[in-house]
Amino acid sequence: MSEISIIVTISLIIFSSPFLAKLTKLPTSVLEIILGTLAAAAGLLHHSALFELVAEFGFLYLMFLAGLEVDLKKILTLDRTILRRGLLYIALLYFFSFFIVKQMEFDDVFIAIFPLISVGLIAALRKEYGKNLRWLNLSMEIGSLGEVISIAILTILSAGLEYGFGSEFYKNILILLIFIALILAVFKLLDVLFWWYPELKTTLMPRIDNEEQDIRLSMALLFLFIALMVYLGLEVAFGAFIAGIFIATFFEHKKSLPHKLSSFGFGFLVPIFFIYTGSSFKIEALFIEGMISSAFVITFIMILIRILASIAFYSILNAKERLLFALSHSMPLTLLVAIATIAHHTKVIDDFEYMAFILASILEVLVAMIGIKLLTKKE
Repeated sequence: MSEISIIVTISLIIFSSPFLAKLTKLPTSVLEIILGTLAAAAGLLHHSALFELVAEFGFLYLMFLAGLEVDLKKILTLDRTILRRGLLYIALLYFFSFFIVKQMEFDDVFIAIFPLISVGLIAALRKEYGKNLRWLNLSMEIGSLGEVISIAILTILSAGLEYGFGSEFYKNILILLIFIALILAVFKLLDVLFWWYPELKTTLMPRIDNEEQDIRLSMALLFLFIALMVYLGLEVAFGAFIAGIFIATFFEHKKSLPHKLSSFGFGFLVPIFFIYTGSSFKIEALFIEGMISSAFVITFIMILIRILASIAFYSILNAKERLLFALSHSMPLTLLVAIATIAHHTKVIDDFEYMAFILASILEVLVAMIGIKLLTKKE
């Protein structure tokens, strides 16, 4: 009966959350986390191996979709001034994070958590506000670069938390660096190959495709990269992310493919991950002394360092645009949940800190979305 309860509850949440999102003006993912928490509190969601397995694959598929937002060719051909400012911005994020963590005597793992960047909700902003806003276009470009760096740091941190920062850790870092070098070499080789033989692209992914060959190839690449990460002992989320970048970079002629893949993901697999995340948050934790204040402190720090770091674009964006830019980067919902989960599983952070991060991930989205709406409404 418990498995039937889980299936029925998940079905109802997946179906109802878009309608509730329209009513509340909140992102669907935030509502799915909240509904997952409420359903678990009501006893409708329980721990289940199958539920956990599907949720984990939902997370990997989410990382795959994040990779689809990153066109490596566009990043490598960014205007040099923009690229330098973007790298300075990201460096400042880590500098301010390091300074605050040391001053407030947080655990060192927070240094890697506070500067996380994810483009998932930035893409949602572009759907709502269009593609003609200077700050939002810059946010997506720098966000793509920042997400690549965040995923790389997530992979390194995951290895460190799992194996400790000893010889095994350095061995995994060496494997990671070799893997990245090989991937870049393969990307360059394929770029040349497809330039000489462009018909190969349409052979692999025909423009007129009655067999859904584009989806078949995408899924094959996703599973192959996941298997490779498991074999190498690296973070599997990194493999899923690379698979998405591969598709976005080399098969740009399939304009409908990202939409097809994201429709399936956000319509089925990804919501299960968010619901599972919500179910892992115990609602009674809200009444633990210091929980809400801790979540607000995390939210405040993550927004603050982005506002401070946005000074890197002082000659490109005005003060209001820099504030909007900073707020758009203050919603790394998926990566924040992911790294908090990894840190919790490896006992680096305790239950209290894990709950605070989950709550903060929701608060950040609420604060950033409301702030952006108020600032753009005046405009």
